[in-house]
Amino acid sequence: MAAPAASSSTTAAVREMQRDLEHLQESSGPQAELELVNDEANVYKLIGPVLVKQDLAEAKANVKKRIEYISAELKRMDRALKDLEEKQNSKKESIFKLQQKMQAVQAKA
Repeated sequence: MAAPAASSSTTAAVREMQRDLEHLQESSGPQAELELVNDEANVYKLIGPVLVKQDLAEAKANVKKRIEYISAELKRMDRALKDLEEKQNSKKESIFKLQQKMQAVQAKA
């Protein structure tokens, strides 16, 4: 019963990492574009169906914060995946040792 739960946890974590990677890529484009814009340019943010004028410095700061947040989430998920893999490997080792003991007992019988 524990193996399917661990497997589904790993699958969910990988899915979440993939989603975060997509968000990181989506945020990298606007960051590159904002770096090319001169200080007098008008910057707009899409909020629902409306374009709202936004300060360039604020737009750059928002994109930077978003990228930092997503990067931190990716690092957290990477650590979580490594922990899950370590737990799975530990369980596999335990199972393997139990199987060896069972085979030894059966061989004696």
